[in-house]
Amino acid sequence: MNAFLNYLGATFQTEMTPDVLTEQAGLREEPLFERIIEDLSVQRYSIVENFFNPDEVALLRSTLLARYEEDQFRKSAIGDHFNELIRSGIRGDFIHWIQESETGPAERLFLSRIQELITYLNRTCFMGIAEREFHYAVYPKGTFYVRHLDTFRNDDRRKLSVVCYLNDEHWNSENGGELTLYLPKDEREEVLDILPMPGRMVIFESQVLEHEVKPVKLGERLSITGWLKTR
Repeated sequence: MNAFLNYLGATFQTEMTPDVLTEQAGLREEPLFERIIEDLSVQRYSIVENFFNPDEVALLRSTLLARYEEDQFRKSAIGDHFNELIRSGIRGDFIHWIQESETGPAERLFLSRIQELITYLNRTCFMGIAEREFHYAVYPKGTFYVRHLDTFRNDDRRKLSVVCYLNDEHWNSENGGELTLYLPKDEREEVLDILPMPGRMVIFESQVLEHEVKPVKLGERLSITGWLKTR
């Protein structure tokens, strides 16, 4: 945890160890959340397997598909809410925003678990996450999202991007739809392709890591995507 605190620019006395900080925050140490923190401090992204168990993934997937079949999704746009523009040559997914006031069992499950992570980050790393926004996303065959950053010129509140994949267990490289992260390494750049396997969650710094969604070759790519934001 110390590395991440230093990385965020927080100042603590040397005797304040991670265990002491966690104890004073009134939290039980969560190994999974600690690993996410360590990953972010070292490489600015974290890949978490089974953040949701198979039964939870199945519930989230079935809820997404039910809403999709009920025509509750709309074509995605680029830009913030004040400057939205639909451009199929940039992104091709369909989305449905998860509203805090009208959530069912699946959404309550998802948001509750995400809130546990937010609370842990705020109390142990003083990140100041004050808002969350998430949507279901469906990428039909042939769609993609070109390389971009998850931040806007007039709004820099997004700090962490979060993607949770809801595809079935048969998804593989032949289906495509990889998330590609572009990782700055000194004077060069590394490319990391992440297959959207069910239950896998990817968290990365919204203002730092450019990324893209590679074209879907077979099937429909399903996910919940969103951001943890400061005020």
